[in-house]
Amino acid sequence: GAAVECALTAVMMFFVVTMVRWLLDPASPVFIADLHLALGAVGALVAVLLVGLILSPPGRRSGAHLNPAVSVTLWLMRAFPGRAVLPYAVGQLLGGLAGTALARLVWGPVLQSAALSDGLARPAPGRSSAAVFALEAASFAAIALLIGFFVTHPALARPMPYAVGLVVGLIIALLGPVSGGAANPARQLGPAALSGTTTALWAYLTAPLLGAALGALAHLGYVSGRDKSWAGKRR
Repeated sequence: GAAVECALTAVMMFFVVTMVRWLLDPASPVFIADLHLALGAVGALVAVLLVGLILSPPGRRSGAHLNPAVSVTLWLMRAFPGRAVLPYAVGQLLGGLAGTALARLVWGPVLQSAALSDGLARPAPGRSSAAVFALEAASFAAIALLIGFFVTHPALARPMPYAVGLVVGLIIALLGPVSGGAANPARQLGPAALSGTTTALWAYLTAPLLGAALGALAHLGYVSGRDKSWAGKRR
């Protein structure tokens, strides 16, 4: 499972960095000058990519978490074994590094330019690390609540990949120009390590974990309240 997560996250990051390379590089023939439009395009493409990875045979095998915060969320919601969280997280982080390194190998020095920084997600100028932390935590909390919905309603699992892809794509499109819209430690670690840029890195690495905890807490509170309501009706 962890090895599959590593491979899937590497594929994800290779394509994410590739999207950034072609859409945000001013010298690219498909450069989109308006940052909001560019990140909207990246968000749409990432949504399609995630759906494909989740529905792929390897994705079905491992669950296609692709994000340490997703693994933590499912563990806190009692839908994933605690002993597997650390191996999955390590695999995802290593996969993020490998995918970013592969993208640099394929696309060359252009990725090291200031405009690209190896695909780094970055906050808007003047945006504080605390603001980035709050927005990144809130964005992943939304993902965690979505996960909780499908955990609670397993009969509705079929549209789950599409819903997750849509929400992640919207986060990139709407919050990308503001906070970077990463919502995934594995998405930010590789570009930060390779570019040597650590701006708000602590926020990008830790905020999704807080969002996971908040989303899981809300989910468990909902489940507890629902169970009590049903127990009361039986009486």
